[in-house]
Amino acid sequence: MNRRKFLQISPLALGAASTLAADSPMPMTTLGKSGLKVSKFCLGGYHMRVRGEDEGIRVIHRAMELGVNFFDSAHLYHNGASDETYGKALTDGRRQKILLMSKAEIRDRDGAMRQLELTLKRMNTDYLDLWQCHQVVAQEEVDQILAPNGSLEAFVKAKQQGKVRHIGFTGHADPAVHLRLLNATDAWETVQCPVNCIDPHYLSFIQNVLPAARKKGLGILGMKSNAMGGIGKNKIASIDECLRFAWTQDVNVVVSGVESVDQLEHNVGICKTFQPMSKQEISALLERTRHGLYGSKVEEYKKKESGAFTTPTHRDGDPA
Repeated sequence: MNRRKFLQISPLALGAASTLAADSPMPMTTLGKSGLKVSKFCLGGYHMRVRGEDEGIRVIHRAMELGVNFFDSAHLYHNGASDETYGKALTDGRRQKILLMSKAEIRDRDGAMRQLELTLKRMNTDYLDLWQCHQVVAQEEVDQILAPNGSLEAFVKAKQQGKVRHIGFTGHADPAVHLRLLNATDAWETVQCPVNCIDPHYLSFIQNVLPAARKKGLGILGMKSNAMGGIGKNKIASIDECLRFAWTQDVNVVVSGVESVDQLEHNVGICKTFQPMSKQEISALLERTRHGLYGSKVEEYKKKESGAFTTPTHRDGDPA
């Protein structure tokens, strides 16, 4: 979708948001039992690289100037180019000023460890602050992760070796998959899942995963606040509403995907001026979205209502 056409943001409004973002302090929080002190805005690692390496570096540097200290990536993004962009951007002592995460989608121990070593090389660092098991979407993958020589062993080993400080997992298709991983082990310290204003209407992570994760003390990273563009494309809600709703939920951080410095400054401005939605506002928004499109027609990454599952082209974070 044309993000700017949908939002109809004037240059004057965009400039005001940029000034506000630059002048205001960044809200900070503790990422659950990991103990990491993180900005409530986390820069999404896929979208910052969509317009090329140079623009990605500009976005990363500007995010740091705005007070963002938490940065997302994954081995999968742009065939490793997102990780490499961080490696080139975080020079001259910048790496020591931020918290860096990446992810691995391989489900066996040795394969995941190889991905970690490649990620560290690409990022030009000898450790990650957070390493997550990426996009776990099916119960068969949980079987592989938890099995002898599964990737859970790699995550635990990497933490013991000091190559990563903290570990977690992500996914977007079925809350039951998340709940099984949560209940299988106390090793996880974070969980990342969709948090948006149509999620409560179908296979809800907000209703099922968030309470369980919080009960276990995990840090919660909300993603897909705009349903990978589906909410905006279908004119269900504005970007501002999407982000404000997401931050109102019981999450520590929202991972926000932006493709330019202008988008970054706008979204950071929303974070810095954030006021939680009231119960009445939430009820009104959910009532409105309940009467429009929702489910896998909008959240295309979720398991289909028929029970069928196909893995879409995956981009963690969203255009919000």
